[in-house]
Amino acid sequence: MKRSGILIFAAAPLALTAAAYFLMPTDSAESPASPTVTTQEASRQEAKSRAEKERSADEELIADQPPGLAAPAKRTLAQQLVSSAENSTLNWRDTFGYIEDLGDGQGYTAGVIGFCTGTNDLRLLVEHYTADHPDNGLAKYLPALRAVDGTDSHEGLDPGFTEAWKAEARKPEFQQAQLDERDRAYFEPAVRLAKLDGLGTLGQFIYYDAMVFHGPGIDDDGFYVLRERAQREADTPAQGGSEKEYLDIFLDIRREAMKDKRPGIDTSRIDTAQRQFLYDGNLALKPPLTWKVYGETYHLP
Repeated sequence: MKRSGILIFAAAPLALTAAAYFLMPTDSAESPASPTVTTQEASRQEAKSRAEKERSADEELIADQPPGLAAPAKRTLAQQLVSSAENSTLNWRDTFGYIEDLGDGQGYTAGVIGFCTGTNDLRLLVEHYTADHPDNGLAKYLPALRAVDGTDSHEGLDPGFTEAWKAEARKPEFQQAQLDERDRAYFEPAVRLAKLDGLGTLGQFIYYDAMVFHGPGIDDDGFYVLRERAQREADTPAQGGSEKEYLDIFLDIRREAMKDKRPGIDTSRIDTAQRQFLYDGNLALKPPLTWKVYGETYHLP
């Protein structure tokens, strides 16, 4: 929902190689301590391309692992947890028609996972949906969605876009399109990467929630860079490290990134939810679960 401006690349897992784990060049005697933005971006794009080529090998590595967060009941649980932070409700199926401008610089935030007009993913959702349902009520807004991408502008969207979204969201086809885009852009890449890093169900959810909030991008506070920073400080379980220690560091880094972006932001989705599960030793994310977000207590039996 509150994600930064991002460069979307769908399902770009990083293989279990040192080169693929690090998205930015390390400092050395031959390289400058502070590489230029151009050099950083080139390095990250190279790592992304390499990871995409190695996807088949990655799939083989995790093929025999337990489903973890991808199990149907756990997938529903994950959406309830995310919805408590994104929409302050466990009734996530009531959020398909949600749409508002939160004043966070990302335009309209909408739907089951907080797609944004300013961050590419809402446009992609409507494009994919229109390819299958060309006569839908949102198709006429595609030129405007492309024009405002990367901004908080409503130009070409007001006054009718919000009502068109709510109307379309009553259709099962558009609800399914939202779930499909959620899985393609956020859920499946996050779970795959977590499994490659040797993480259990809680770790898979922690990656998923971070992917939703920060976006699957390669900018400074994008998910892939946060993951790379955590792996500079601690080994993943796949590298022989402690799962709890690695996740604790990942959450520290993510929390810092949230505060750096918006100093007054509420970080309870980490502090009194994910970190509480971690400190309780619930690496399997097994109910019953009790957590707090924004001061409100939630419970799942």
